[in-house]
Amino acid sequence: MKRCDWCTGSELYINYHDTEWGVPVYEDNLHFEFLTLESAQSGLSWITILKKRENYRHAYDNFDIQKVAHYDEKKMVELLSNAGIVRNRMKIEASIVNARKFIEIQNEFGSFTKYIWAFTDGKPIVGEYKSIYEIPSKTHLSDMIAKDMKKKGFKFLGSVTIYSHLQAAGIVNDHTLDCFRYKDLTQDISFK
Repeated sequence: MKRCDWCTGSELYINYHDTEWGVPVYEDNLHFEFLTLESAQSGLSWITILKKRENYRHAYDNFDIQKVAHYDEKKMVELLSNAGIVRNRMKIEASIVNARKFIEIQNEFGSFTKYIWAFTDGKPIVGEYKSIYEIPSKTHLSDMIAKDMKKKGFKFLGSVTIYSHLQAAGIVNDHTLDCFRYKDLTQDISFK
């Protein structure tokens, strides 16, 4: 079975690729989880974050947005001492700020899902790349969303990180043309 070339070498990577990456996300909590993990990944490899994902779920109360938004200095110290996650003060602070901003978006738009999918009129953008080397690290769309989210007060979510989110959340399908998931996702998705 042919997969995108980036996911080789680890069962964890392969499973993520085969079951999650590029599958359209319509649940706010999963969007928040991905955004938090993608922000933590900045400067690191994605496999490093995948290996820490369960630790993040435990440390971040299963990415309960309301709980994370109310984290205080005591919780910050606890997170900074947790060897199971990336212990970077700026990234951890950003995750708490981002939870608060996430809630503001939910209040304004009804859900984060409605907000993020509105940038593509609710339809996934399907790439047609033969090789992973053709896939951009950011696009005009990710530039626009990152700029809007920065204006809304989000932290540590630049255009490259936002593009990673768009790919992970299936807003952009960047599976390569020869990958079995490309066909699955372009045939089976239902547009909401």
